[in-house]
This record gives sequence, C-alpha cells and structure tokens, in this order.
Amino acid sequence: MTHSLSASPATLILTARGIRSFGDGLISLVLPVYLVELGYGALATGMIATATLLGSAMLTLLAGASTGRAPVKTLLSGAAVLMTLTGMGFATIGDFWPLVLIAFVGTLNPSSGDVSVFLPLEQAELAGVVSTRDRTRQFARYSFIGSVMAAVGALAAGLPERATDFFDIEPKFGLQGAFLVYAGLGLTVLTIYRGLPVTMDQGSSRQGPLLGQSRPIVLGLAALFSLDAFAGGFVVQSLLALWLFEKFDLSLATAGLIFFWTGVLSAFSYFIAARVADRFGLLNTMVFTHLPANVCLVLTAFAPSLGTAVALLLLRSALSQMDVPTRTSYVMSIVPKDERPAAASVTAVPRSLAAAVSPMLSGALLAISTFGWPLIFAGGLKIAYDLLLLILYRKKPLIEDI
Repeated sequence: MTHSLSASPATLILTARGIRSFGDGLISLVLPVYLVELGYGALATGMIATATLLGSAMLTLLAGASTGRAPVKTLLSGAAVLMTLTGMGFATIGDFWPLVLIAFVGTLNPSSGDVSVFLPLEQAELAGVVSTRDRTRQFARYSFIGSVMAAVGALAAGLPERATDFFDIEPKFGLQGAFLVYAGLGLTVLTIYRGLPVTMDQGSSRQGPLLGQSRPIVLGLAALFSLDAFAGGFVVQSLLALWLFEKFDLSLATAGLIFFWTGVLSAFSYFIAARVADRFGLLNTMVFTHLPANVCLVLTAFAPSLGTAVALLLLRSALSQMDVPTRTSYVMSIVPKDERPAAASVTAVPRSLAAAVSPMLSGALLAISTFGWPLIFAGGLKIAYDLLLLILYRKKPLIEDI
C-alpha cells in the first residue's frame, strides 16, 4: 500500500501536466489569431502576453509562500478552477481591457513552455517522490510529456479554422470554441488533482525562513534565469507565430504543423539531455546545448525564405530545451528537501516577472516592422546568459541532500 501511494502522486501529476500542456499549445497559437479577429494587432498581443506572465508570477509567488500553510492539493485545485474560468472568460468577452484583466488573474500561457502557477508546486512534489539518482530522468519525463502534448495542442490549433469552413460560421466562433475546450481541460485537471492522496499535502509546522543555507546560490541563479526568461519573452510562441503569420503569410493550420514538429523535437531532446548530463554534468549540458540554439534563433531573423526559417527553428528546438530538465534538477540538487518548494518558486517567480516585460516590447517591435528584431534581441541576450552561467557557476559544487 505504501508503494502505491508513493507512485500515485507522480502519475497523477504527469497526467495533469500533459492535459494542461495540450491546452497551452492550442491557445498559444489561437490567441494571436483570435486577437486579430477581434480587431487588435501585434502590440495588443504583446500586452496580453505580458499580462499573463506578470499574473502568473504573482500567483506563483503566493503559491510558494503558502506551501507551508496550505496543502498543495488545495493550491493545485484552486489553480485548475482558475484555468476553467480563464477559458470561459476569453470565450465570452471581446473587449480589450477586460481581456487584459482576465489574462492577468488567469492561467493563460502564451509560451510553448510552462510558466504557470502549477509548475513550482508540481516540481517540488516530483522531486520528493523520486530518488536523487533518478531525479533528472523524472524531470525529463515531466518535460517530455509537457512538450509532446503542447505540440499536439499546437497541431490541433488548425481545427477551429477547419470547423469554420465546415460549418460555414464566422471565424471568431471557431476560435472561441478553442477557449471553451481550454476551460473543459481545466475541469479535467481539477478532477485529477482532487484524486491526489493526503500524502501530497505539504502543510507543515516548519518555522524559519523559506530559504536557509541555499539562499545565496538560489538567488544568484534566479537572477541569471531571469535574464534568460527576459530574452525568451521576446519570442514566446504566440509572438513567434505572429511573426511567421506576418512575415510569410502563414495559415493557422500551417503554423500549427510547424510548432508541432518543433515541440516534438524539444520533447525528445529532454531524454537525450538526461544522458548527456550523466556524462558531462548538468551545467555543461545546460550551456553547450543552449548556445548553438540561440545562434540559430538570431539567424532565423535573416532567413530569406520560409523553408530556411523553419529549418533553423527546427534545429533550435532540437537543442534549446535540453537545459530545462537539467536546470530544474540542478536547482533541486542544491537545496535541502524542506527548501525545495521555496527554491522552485524563488527561481520561477523572477523568471516570470522578467519574461512578462519583453512580450509587450516584442509586440511593439512587430507593430513597427516585420523584420525579426525580437529574435535578434532574444538570441543575443540568451547567449550572454549562457556565457555568464558558465563563467560564474562552472566551479560551484553541487550540495545534495541525501
């Protein structure tokens, strides 16, 4: 019985992650098209993306501070309810500022990666149910499921377009249907979280600071991760898709197919990352896969044709996400067990805050020109992050809590 309880949380969390990621992949491509259909442009898309990321950061901060007081099961269930309300709000409201407010307080994710309030809560729990030796592989599975299902969601983004043609209805109605699907996924996730056993609760009597001995290194990493996230905000999936729509006049279905394959490549790279990390170390894997990916991103801005741009984006996707499971495992390997939820939040919240600033800047750049300035800014800043990470932390030893 004990074994089944210890295995059950991981299975439920991975299942919920997959369902949520499908919704994220779907909406990240539908969102810019829907906003254009409502009469809003690139700047509006950037503002919505900024609101979603800023709101996610606030929720993540609150969740991290509450992990010692409220059960994680309760926090995750509340986030699932918010996910449902977010989908319903976007499906029924068309005015811009109410949409900005819903984006801020809701769970919408304009990125191909997971930047939501769910993330640090799930990560801390997964770290607690696996051994130190298997931690990187477990996070690789977690990332793999998320990336694959986000890719499938991106592929499904073409369905509203087909539904519009088949039923001969206004394009807006088909896109609204996608947000209703997102709301339904929130209810499904809520059901899964409600099935979590009592052992998932992390309400405790722990006193003292959320971070103790790990504070200096966690804060230092949080600062660097924030630089990376700020750069990534220029090319969140919604805005990268918008650039492709405007630059190469793509359909939603074609964009969905492109992002499906970028997601699949990212997904399989997670398992390769775990093997590479075993041989070359977590930090080396993070840096030396990320650097060439960012060079590809800069070169994409100068691509003379859609084929060249897609090839560079595919190559980037095969490399750029290999730092995700290794980065998470690195953070979890340097803090004691009781500091993991706080460490996950402390590194996640600044990332979300930093990433929240740049989408609006990216939207403004795209409103001025279809040239890929956001890609150049993103790639250049990410290269700087890689070099700083290598220089500052290359000789830092890992501190494992066995």
